[in-house]
Amino acid sequence: MNLRVIESTKVIATALERLLAFGVLVGCVYFAFHSARVLVGADWGSTETFYELIYRILLIVIGVELIRTLVTHDLMAILELIAFVVARKMLKPELTSLDILIGALAFGLLLAARRFFFSAPAAPTKAQTAAASD
Repeated sequence: MNLRVIESTKVIATALERLLAFGVLVGCVYFAFHSARVLVGADWGSTETFYELIYRILLIVIGVELIRTLVTHDLMAILELIAFVVARKMLKPELTSLDILIGALAFGLLLAARRFFFSAPAAPTKAQTAAASD
């Protein structure tokens, strides 16, 4: 009985996550089409238009990474999602020195987490292999 409840809960949670991921996908597609219409009519001689383009692209990428995170539950997908969120935050022109410092520290922590969690184990040397076979 208890095992059935646990399995049913897992199935329901997975279905809800997929439904949420689909909702985010629909929102991303709609936002992308709306952004394209807005940006076509924008003044491309202005630097603000380019910032707006990058800002909108990063927002769409964050949505896609969120979908990937909801579907795969992969730690790398979570780290990449956080990296894109920090990158988007760093593009705001009204950043203070403290915001820039915190953003740089966040990127450093993300790189350290990636190295810690995803570094390949070192291959054993010939001496270690010979010592292990003795």
